[in-house]
Amino acid sequence: MKAYVFPGQGSQFRGMGLDLYQHSEAARQLFDQANQLLGYDLTRIMFEGTEQELKQTIYTQPAVLLHGVVLALTTDSFAPDMVAGHSLGELSALTAAGVLSFENGLTLASIRATAMQKACEVAPSGMAAVLGLADDVIERICAGITSETIVPANYNCPGQVVISGSMAGIELAAEQLKAAGAKRVLPLPVGGAFHSPFMEPAREEFARAVEEMTFSEPRCPIYQNVNAQPTTDPAIIKANLIAQLTAPVRWTQSVERMTADGATEFIECGPGKVLQGLIKKIAAEAIVSAV
Repeated sequence: MKAYVFPGQGSQFRGMGLDLYQHSEAARQLFDQANQLLGYDLTRIMFEGTEQELKQTIYTQPAVLLHGVVLALTTDSFAPDMVAGHSLGELSALTAAGVLSFENGLTLASIRATAMQKACEVAPSGMAAVLGLADDVIERICAGITSETIVPANYNCPGQVVISGSMAGIELAAEQLKAAGAKRVLPLPVGGAFHSPFMEPAREEFARAVEEMTFSEPRCPIYQNVNAQPTTDPAIIKANLIAQLTAPVRWTQSVERMTADGATEFIECGPGKVLQGLIKKIAAEAIVSAV
């Protein structure tokens, strides 16, 4: 069985999608449609923008979704038995699987990005990758820090969990995590504490937009970040998508569940190779490739 997976923020690179634009008329029409829908030249930022420009959340999220969805919609062999996406990539997966129209998927990505960027500006916060420590140890240490907000945010693969919270919380946790045996605790170059309580204002704004959108039943089950469980129920999909902004991304658990449900091949659909690397560490026996 084939699982198509869609990356999130951090997988972007300058020039992403340019080959598609130059060599596929169908892709070019979708890229041009996206520019018109958003009201600015997103493809210029993707193809020619500086790395700093492309790193801005308000541009990164629509750009990553656009690249992944255009790949899926213009690939004849796109025939998933199941789909999943990492963080923002869940929106890409929903769009590619037919839950959202192209227009609505891109609109939600833009609203999500703007809301999260605004939330990042409210208070200083950030994220850090913890390498070489068991999940339960990280959870226990974060839970034990009550003077600051600090939570596990991304379960990326065994031995790699990202924590999210206040800058002071990250410093406190880093000291304790290293003392507990973490190989490294690396601050990440992100705008704020994604998938943490700091994103509550963004969750509320995003929820209003999601509730107004029409969600259809997907062409195959989607494994969602908040619980790593498959669903085809539009109401459940909506609730999980909204909850995702302040809840952890359970990527390790999602890949494990997809494998248990019969996935033998994982195909990354979007810029970069981040998910391919993570999946190889979660399900070593799986075939991993890219569109």
